[in-house]
Amino acid sequence: MVKYGLDYTRCRWILPLLLGIGVIFGIIALAGRGWLESQTLPYVHQASLWESCQRPEQGGEWTCESLMGYAWGRAAAATYLVGFLLLVICFALAIIAFAIDTLRFNFIRGIGGLLFVAAVFSIMGLVIYPVKFSTEIEMTGINMFSWAYGFGWTTAIMEICLGFFFCCLPNYEDQILGNVKPTYFYSSP
Repeated sequence: MVKYGLDYTRCRWILPLLLGIGVIFGIIALAGRGWLESQTLPYVHQASLWESCQRPEQGGEWTCESLMGYAWGRAAAATYLVGFLLLVICFALAIIAFAIDTLRFNFIRGIGGLLFVAAVFSIMGLVIYPVKFSTEIEMTGINMFSWAYGFGWTTAIMEICLGFFFCCLPNYEDQILGNVKPTYFYSSP
């Protein structure tokens, strides 16, 4: 990407595309019912960020309890949701930043800083949830934090990595814009 510059049409939209994938992963984490699931038979427990569902035996009716009745449930949902909203804002700002013909590199660095703030909020929610869930909710059998919880962590890791990339990209402004003279490794006689 640095070799061809950000005007190279196939490379220009890679960062907003990766942010869009992070937004999709965040939506899956927010809507998914697989934050916690029973690992072995009987499958009697399933939880999302918003509620915890249990059934007495295999094939029985699920009874669900909202986690918003707990202070830690509201805190975990609020912090993860704030991190997700900041990610959506960064996605919109990245589209604006890369759609403009003249890149504003300080603007891009600001997006990177905002991504780090989003990662902090997301990680706070992802840490509060398992710690308090395992101590406050009675669980039977062997349970595991499952696929939707994994999507939440994937979103947080993408926020951190893309934050570094957005913050470091302005350091290569001259190379990206093509303002650097080529260096030759031979000398003429």
